[in-house]
Formats: sequence, structure tokens, C-alpha cells
Amino acid sequence: MWRTGVWTLLAAVSCLCCLRLGWGQTTRTSPATSTKPGDRVKRGWVWNQFFVVEEYTGTEPLYVGKIHTDSDEGEGNIKYTISGEGAGTIFIIDELTGDIHATARLDREEKAFYTLRAQARDRLSNDPLEPESEFVIKVQDINDSEPKFLEGPYITSVAELSPIGTSIMKVTAIDADDPTYGSSARVVYSVLDGERFFTVEKHTGIIMTAVADLDRETQDRYELVVKATDMAGQLGGLSGSTTVTIVITDVNDNPPRFPQKMYQFTVSEGAAVGTPVGQVVATDADMGENTDMTYLIKEGGDLFKVTTNVETQEAVVSIKKPLDFETKRTHNVVVEAVNKHVDPRFVDLGSFRDQTIVRVSVTDIDEPPVFQPAEGTVLEVQEDAKVGAASRHVVTSSKTYLELC
Repeated sequence: MWRTGVWTLLAAVSCLCCLRLGWGQTTRTSPATSTKPGDRVKRGWVWNQFFVVEEYTGTEPLYVGKIHTDSDEGEGNIKYTISGEGAGTIFIIDELTGDIHATARLDREEKAFYTLRAQARDRLSNDPLEPESEFVIKVQDINDSEPKFLEGPYITSVAELSPIGTSIMKVTAIDADDPTYGSSARVVYSVLDGERFFTVEKHTGIIMTAVADLDRETQDRYELVVKATDMAGQLGGLSGSTTVTIVITDVNDNPPRFPQKMYQFTVSEGAAVGTPVGQVVATDADMGENTDMTYLIKEGGDLFKVTTNVETQEAVVSIKKPLDFETKRTHNVVVEAVNKHVDPRFVDLGSFRDQTIVRVSVTDIDEPPVFQPAEGTVLEVQEDAKVGAASRHVVTSSKTYLELC
């Protein structure tokens, strides 16, 4: 014969430094009213959940709560049992009182709740006195997990001379604690090492530049240490860190520069047109295509020309027209180097070109005499000229003067 009764879930509230060790909740449903005088009101209960704190380190089993039926008049003839997840291993019940204890150390990050079923039976007949009822024991979070950067260490890049506040990348730390309870999983970010040059937005983890004068030619990479702290950064919060390598990429902020203001070369006056006289090269502190340059002659281009070796970035000075030692022995050629890819953002840094002087000395060669006037020229002599009288000077190309008598 069924005994009319209802389940009662008793909450055990234990306060230790404001820490709840285990408690339960129940909610009474609306009673069903009877239309006949003397009829008993039937009641029902909606089972909610027990709470038990994780990582309990005490030596005794942790009290979770009590299950009870109002059919229990304290005579000891009712036996309480539980079944389901962890029943008999993690959770044990006192068959007489209905008290539930946790015998194992629980970790919310491994399992957040356990679903069990409660049953009240007649101790002698073992017949159920109430329908089996399901309830939940929820593992309550404590701050026992530090934030972790699952994708670190990181590597990223930013262009040199970027403005202050330029966004570089976002880092994210994960905290395994319960984000719905307290501040255990509320993470804030800060820079441990490298804060002079970079900063991180406290709540988003976005890394930004803190200065506007990052110079790749001075330092081309930085090792940044970013820390994530839970409990919203409050004292006692747990923290984790990661390394962010920031590579500084190049922009065209350096002009070409000739190491010397003058170069000297020597060439024979007999060298053919197109013969290279010499090579000069300007240097550029930038990288890649930002070092590409072209050369041109600003002065002295009548007899010489310059071409650019695209592989070596050298200027090759060669003969454009025949040279004559007797006419001019030294030539000054002004060669200019110009960047090909000038970035308009940095034109205020100065001129992206440079000049040098190429001094070419022409050497003499041993040339055969050439008579002037030319062979076959008719010379006139007066008929009354005396013997030994000079008739005309004949000049050779080597500047030797012959006198015909």
C-alpha cells in the first residue's frame, strides 16, 4: 500500500569565510485545491539542485544536503537510496537520515554537475514509498585555474614609424573557471616586458604601439611579455603569461648615400665608345624594393653615360664619345642616385637622392705623326725665293713642327 507523502530536499548551508560548502534548493508547486470538504490536499515538489564546492581538502566527507519525505515520521522504517552519476562512489547517503556526503575531491573543470535519482522505500518490504525523483548536484567553482594562452607564443609584425595606437594583434587567454559565477574567469591583460614600446588594451587583449619612432634600422624585433590575470586583476587573482615576438617591417625612410664624395678612374684616350670606365654604388639602409635605385648623370654627360646594374644596384660609367688626351685630360662627371619607390608619407624626411663626383683621367697613347696640311697639298713658293728660305710650317698631330726649306 502506498503511503501518501512528498519529497523534501533540505538545504545544508555551511559558512566558512563566506564560502558555501554545500546547499540545496527546492521549489513548491502550486497546490491542487479540493472541491470536497475533508479531502486531503495533494502536494508536489520540483527538485532543483544541490551545490557542493570543488577542490574540498578536508579529511572528512563533505556534507552536501539531505533528502526527506514527509512520510518519514522518524520511526526509522524508511530507507533512503540514491542512484545515478557518482552514486556509491563519489556520493554516499545515510539510509536512515537521508544525509548525502561527497567522499571525493571534485573538480568543476572536469565535471560541472552530477545527475542522480532519489528513492524512499519501506525498510521491511522494500516497497517504494514515493516515485523516484531526479535531482542535480552542481559543483560550485572556486578560483583554481589560471588563465592560459592556448595559441602562444605568438609572432607578428608592424611597420616601422607606425603612429601611436596602431593595432598589431589580439591575444586571448582562456580561464577554465566558471564565467557565470563571481570573477574567477574575468581576465584582464597587461604588459610585463616591453611596455616602453607597446601596450595592451586591458579588456580586449589588443596589442598596440606605444611610440611613433620604431626604427627597423635600429632594432628589427622586440620580445613582448603579456600577462593575463583573472579576478579582474584584483589582489589574489591567478595569472599566466605568454611571449609575443614583434618583427618590425621596413618602410622606405632612408635615402641612397654614396660612401665617397669623389671617385677617381683612369682610361686611355684610345678606349672605344662603350668601354666601362668604372663602377660606383650608393648604399641604402632599407630592405627589399625600398633599396631599388637608378642613376643618372647631372653634369659631364657629353662624353660619358651611366647605366644601372639592377642586380647589384651599381652605377656603371662608360664612354659615350671618343676621348682625346690632347684636348682634355681630366673630366668631372656628377652622378646622382635616386630611389625608385619614394613613399609620399616620408618625403618630409628629406631628399631621397644623393650625388658624387666621378673624376676620369685620360691617359695618352703613342700616336704616329699626322702631317698637316694633308698629303697632296700644293705649297706655293715665290720664284725669287732664296735658297734656305722657309716656305711653310707643316704640323703633325703629335705637335711636332717640321719646316720645309
